[in-house]
Amino acid sequence: MSTSQPPDWSPQQYLLFQTPRNRPIHDLLTFLTTHQPTSSPTRIIDLGCGPGNSTSLLASHFPNATITGVDSSPAMLSAARKTLPEVEFVQADVREYESPEGTDLVFSNAMFHWLRSRDRIPTVQRLVKGLEPGKGVFAMQVPDNFDEPSHRAMRETAGVEGRVWSEYFSGSRSGDGEDEMPELDPVEPEMVWYDALRPLCRAVEMWTTRYVHVLDGHKDIVEWVRGTGLQPFLNRLPPDQSVRDAFLEEYQRRLEAGYPRAKDGKVLLAYPRRFLVAYR
Repeated sequence: MSTSQPPDWSPQQYLLFQTPRNRPIHDLLTFLTTHQPTSSPTRIIDLGCGPGNSTSLLASHFPNATITGVDSSPAMLSAARKTLPEVEFVQADVREYESPEGTDLVFSNAMFHWLRSRDRIPTVQRLVKGLEPGKGVFAMQVPDNFDEPSHRAMRETAGVEGRVWSEYFSGSRSGDGEDEMPELDPVEPEMVWYDALRPLCRAVEMWTTRYVHVLDGHKDIVEWVRGTGLQPFLNRLPPDQSVRDAFLEEYQRRLEAGYPRAKDGKVLLAYPRRFLVAYR
């Protein structure tokens, strides 16, 4: 595995689909304010804040709260600071981050699925333990699309033999160490999460929403995932544009087989997302 620094995230690519990406943020915030509502939080941590779209919505819902955005990407944090200059943004690895004393809401949109399975639940448990019993809330949303055609096609494309990109995935075959795999680990079943968090919490709420995004074509799916799950695959490829184009052409061909067009020519991208709210 290369020890070189991987390319940074692209805020511009991520925000190409900002409105549909914001839908689960709105839904999670709606749950927090209408289902088992607690007193309005005064100290909020936005973990994996990205370019600040989730931070902005948190500020709108909780205008009197002090909010800190946390992300590991310098590019994302730079974009967030330009959008919300009045908010504190901190660069940190969530696996090591400690919430400040007095934090009563740890909020995370589309971040914890990026952790390997061995780190994911232990990190959440540590963050929950840092919240004040009877007051603190941990709320997260993560994509749950490991088995969706969009993500199966990434693995299948990377596994094709004899293509110009094949050698760059030779160290990521099944059976190798998980850190060598460009795909993300599947999100653990609900029971695993419940058993891990219930001893620390007075209540744990979970649900899954299957969003269906209407897109103009398969190229839009490519552009959507280029800002997220496809990036680790593309980071494996050399700067040679012809290799990247060949990989993307094969990937799109597989998307076309996995997503038939509707009668009006549109493509429906189903996107399940897992929600979890834990009350300390």
